[in-house]
Amino acid sequence: MKIQLSDHFTYSRLMRFTLPSIGTMIFTSIYGVVDGFFVSNFAGKTPFAAVNLIMPFLMIIGTVGYMFGSGGTAVVAKTLGEGEPEKANRYFSLFIYFAAALGAVFAILGILFIRPISILLGAEGELLENCVVYARINLVALPFFILQFIFQSFFVAAERPQIGFVVTVLSGVTNMVLDAVLVTLLPQEHKLAGAAVATAMSQVVGGMVPLFYFGRKNSSILRLGRTGFDGKALLKACTNGSSEFMSSTAMSLISMLYNGQLLKYAGENGVAAYGVMMYVSMIFSAAFNGYTIGTAPVIGYHDGAKNHDELRGLLRKSLVIIGVFAVSMVAAAQLLASPLAHMFVGYDAALMELTVSGFRIFALSFFFMGFAIFGSGFFTALNDGLTSAVISFLRTMVFQLAAILLLPLVWGIDGIWYSIVVAELMAVVLTAVFLLLKRRKYQY
Repeated sequence: MKIQLSDHFTYSRLMRFTLPSIGTMIFTSIYGVVDGFFVSNFAGKTPFAAVNLIMPFLMIIGTVGYMFGSGGTAVVAKTLGEGEPEKANRYFSLFIYFAAALGAVFAILGILFIRPISILLGAEGELLENCVVYARINLVALPFFILQFIFQSFFVAAERPQIGFVVTVLSGVTNMVLDAVLVTLLPQEHKLAGAAVATAMSQVVGGMVPLFYFGRKNSSILRLGRTGFDGKALLKACTNGSSEFMSSTAMSLISMLYNGQLLKYAGENGVAAYGVMMYVSMIFSAAFNGYTIGTAPVIGYHDGAKNHDELRGLLRKSLVIIGVFAVSMVAAAQLLASPLAHMFVGYDAALMELTVSGFRIFALSFFFMGFAIFGSGFFTALNDGLTSAVISFLRTMVFQLAAILLLPLVWGIDGIWYSIVVAELMAVVLTAVFLLLKRRKYQY
């Protein structure tokens, strides 16, 4: 039976509705991991370090789609809840067109300035050349990468999360197949470029297929069509989504800082070990992100319809579900730390030992991460972008910045791994305070 945004959500219905979004984010992370696997094992340690060094920059400019996806979905879902579907479709079209145009501008600027940016990040010699090659190829597909981000949220708002999952699978399979062909068969000097082409083509698929779907008559409640410039709506979407944009941007900036600290304390091995942790942790955190994306349009709809009883129920059930996820993920991470590290860096005993020990500490952050991610997304869905932005900024920038600078002075390289745990714990406390202070938004 079709689940609609206006339904009453039990635990079962909530899980059924959010499962495609969770699957979408997890599968997106898995094919990112596969990309890292091929680069590390076939291209080598230096190309793998280059990908991890430049990836935060690519993610920063790509998260424009995340901002318009989460922030725009909140606007569209609330408008649907207020009973104005035509207006909601105009907003939807505006957000898609504007995000794609921004992507094209950022792609051109990125291609022109990627070399000095790579140098600024600390790359030199062979590492620098690898960063430039990988980034330029991916920047060509940047508009589609942004669209892929934004459509992940809007498929849920359109009550078609299953189609979003199918698109992600198509995109992921494209990446995996091309990785297997290009990275393994091309000469050594072109293997990194082959991995970049595989990633870029997968993004083209992930961004282009939804354009065809929403651009023609379809069975969802959203469709791309004529629209006009609406600065107020764009500002509202940016304000709502500023927390998600800030979170992703701050995480990328912090990743750059992590890489800098790791180069200082452990050299190139430290950057490679951190890259493995990022790839693997993406899979675990993807469940939290997917659940948050899946629930956001439901929360936005019931906020627009003033169904406060449903909002309270959604919050209570979500906290329980996230708690179960958190405990399960920490247990799984401890069990899988060694085999996962071996899959990426089993060819280097010292690097593998560093990766396993670091990941066992790093994985403790999964106890707390989901609550902060959902808390920020909850306020975004309520169109309270300021509160969401404060949570995201403090969580991903201030808390982590302080921890990554201070803890290594006490514990050395272990302090780098513990910093994420401490930062996530502080973010959970902050989120709980805001849920108490802002309870009138969802209780009355």
